[in-house]
Amino acid sequence: MSIKEKLKDFISPDDEELYLDEEEVETISSKYEQPRSKAMANAHIDAKMVLFEPRSYEEAQEIAIRLKENKACVVNLHRLPHDYAQRTIDFLTGVIFALDGTIQKIGPNIILCAPKTIGVGGSINIDGDDE
Repeated sequence: MSIKEKLKDFISPDDEELYLDEEEVETISSKYEQPRSKAMANAHIDAKMVLFEPRSYEEAQEIAIRLKENKACVVNLHRLPHDYAQRTIDFLTGVIFALDGTIQKIGPNIILCAPKTIGVGGSINIDGDDE
């Protein structure tokens, strides 16, 4: 290939090289690079919820693993001492932040952790106020 052809290819490459098939685009982009609307469209297929009632702080890692698997988790903290329950909430808040998820208090000592692929709507009034 001559210098003239190389320069021509550099300035105006062939059009067929610029376009990728849809299959190639899907294999290139990871699940975090895809638009949020597409992830939400597929959420109903593998939406799962797991219930936890940890008895020690070490069980928080199991909850984090389930969140990474795109499963929502309801965590009942009644069996943990107050200090360990607070540490567990702090840990799960960090996990949720890293996964762009949501965390909500749904009852006394009960929280709902959901990854970004599972939408959570509505709110629960815990204080008993009728607002």
